[in-house]
Amino acid sequence: MSIGFGIFLVVVGAILVYAVNVDVSGLDLNMIGYILMGAGVIVVLIGIALLLRRRSVSTTQRSAVDPATGDRITRTDHSDDVI
Repeated sequence: MSIGFGIFLVVVGAILVYAVNVDVSGLDLNMIGYILMGAGVIVVLIGIALLLRRRSVSTTQRSAVDPATGDRITRTDHSDDVI
């Protein structure tokens, strides 16, 4: 969700900078557009960092002895904890 919001901010900022040619007294729409684009890039980078941080792999290894044959059995389970 944060990646999409960051892209939205970049698009709105680019529209303000490159497509809107309106003079508003007291507001610099170009500067607001650049600020929105910068904030959008930061939000996208934070979203990607959080997405990569959530991915983790857990490994569980269990050993037991088979009562019928007396052989040692080792079982390894891998799971990706992706939210």
